[in-house]
Amino acid sequence: METVPQAIIAFLESADFEDAIRNAISLGGDSDTLAAITGSIAEAAYGVPNEIKEKAFSYLDEPLKDVVERWKQFISKLE
Repeated sequence: METVPQAIIAFLESADFEDAIRNAISLGGDSDTLAAITGSIAEAAYGVPNEIKEKAFSYLDEPLKDVVERWKQFISKLE
């Protein structure tokens, strides 16, 4: 009951995607869930900067990278 309102506030007080995530983490508590919810809202509003996408992608092993690439192909067919 507390996490969703906090996530919305973290987003509303942000200037961009990274700022939203930093706001969420700074609130403490269940910060991983809070940042995930905030990030979802921020992605819809701001998009995710390429440098953040690339850094996150670099942490994945090859099977997970393959899943991401197949997902991108699937989504592109729907657009």
